[in-house]
Amino acid sequence: MTIDDMLADGAPPVVAILRGLQPHEAVAVGAALVESGIRIIEVPLNSPDPLASIAALQSAFGDTALIGAGTVLSVAAAEGLHGVGGRIMVTPNTDPSVIARGVQLGLEVMPGFMTPSEAFAAINAGARRIKLFPAARLGTSYVKAVKDVLPRNVGVWAVGGTDAATIGEWLNAGCEGIGVGGALYRPGDSAAQVGEKARELVTAWKAAK
Repeated sequence: MTIDDMLADGAPPVVAILRGLQPHEAVAVGAALVESGIRIIEVPLNSPDPLASIAALQSAFGDTALIGAGTVLSVAAAEGLHGVGGRIMVTPNTDPSVIARGVQLGLEVMPGFMTPSEAFAAINAGARRIKLFPAARLGTSYVKAVKDVLPRNVGVWAVGGTDAATIGEWLNAGCEGIGVGGALYRPGDSAAQVGEKARELVTAWKAAK
């Protein structure tokens, strides 16, 4: 299962970023997201016991959702993610050695970039999708300018300050999708709260289409 598969199947182009998620709440929060239609889920590695949460999510939803980690900063971290069955690897930065190892392991990689030089370094390391971060600081005009020089087959995802109110703007600027963190989940949120915010996000995406 790949991001291409998810998007072709009609899933929203949204990565749910669950920074701070704890293992005991992973399945309930994951269920709320999947039931809303969101099928790409990231647990950043600076969360409490993130690999346990990823393993729990993969066990519960691996057949219907793409589960993985964010804030992957090292080759060892990429290998640990692969070891628990994670499928997607998101980074906040551009480290060619980490990207290349993720690709070698068969992970769906989405490395972070801010400059054109970082974007091309990520692409040369094997990335087919790259994450503009922090997106809200740079704006949609920046996306349009960068996309003018990127290969057409490379998808740009906007992360950082993105939410239901702006998803249409990012998609109209040429982004393939967005990642949503604090506007979707914050530590202490109940599964019901996450589900409500997820449904609002999916509704906004449908309206933007």
